[in-house]
Amino acid sequence: MRVACLQMCSGLDRDANLATVDRLLTMAADQGAGLAVLPETFAFMGGTEAEKRDMAEPQSESETLCFLSEQAARHQMSIIAGSLFLKAEGDHIRNACAAFDATGSLLAVYDKIHLFDMDYQGESYHESALIEAGNKPVCIQAGDFKIGLSICYDLRFPELFRHYVSEGCEVLCNVAAFTVTTGRVHWQSLLQARAIENQCYVLAAAQTGTHPDGRQTWGHSLIIDPWGEVLAELAEGEGLVVAELSKKHVKHLRQSLPALRHRRL
Repeated sequence: MRVACLQMCSGLDRDANLATVDRLLTMAADQGAGLAVLPETFAFMGGTEAEKRDMAEPQSESETLCFLSEQAARHQMSIIAGSLFLKAEGDHIRNACAAFDATGSLLAVYDKIHLFDMDYQGESYHESALIEAGNKPVCIQAGDFKIGLSICYDLRFPELFRHYVSEGCEVLCNVAAFTVTTGRVHWQSLLQARAIENQCYVLAAAQTGTHPDGRQTWGHSLIIDPWGEVLAELAEGEGLVVAELSKKHVKHLRQSLPALRHRRL
């Protein structure tokens, strides 16, 4: 299966962000992708907490989800829709990753489990003040591959990805808006570790650049193979990375180095 990971610099204008998604999905389809992955908060990024609450849509009435369903059907391409804000009960909202099959049908929605709270060298983020944490890992089927879903900070919790392997996943997907501070040192190392230790492909679609609230994101969208080799990378700027996934390659590596069968715990 040919896959594409999209990279963009989302801002406050949802229509402009979705126009960028439209353009990049067309590029992915033109390059033969059967699956496209969007970054975290692709539809709206950089606003205040109040603005994020205002942008959150009810899942059953979401215009953004309808847009993505139409895109998947138009391109006959599965889409892992990064993440977007959806309404939750109470004052919090959801940071949710929706997945669509190539007919436009909604396969599943994953709510971000691990919330990013950090105070480091003058940078402060408290996602838990706004976001309602999810509590359930979610796998989807795209083509011949079973894929485990995750969002950004989830990447730091290897037990989530080990769960996905135990569920039969050959591909792990992380959609992100990693800060420059953490991304420079941790992003690629964590992604390669998740690929190597689980003998899975890793798809990583990222935000890049400076957003309206001043936050700077790292970019460096990547596709990594089960041996830890980087198949494709886009360091900065808007665009996409494309690579071919092979079930035969996964099977060969897991047979050659059966580390998953050697687990003792």
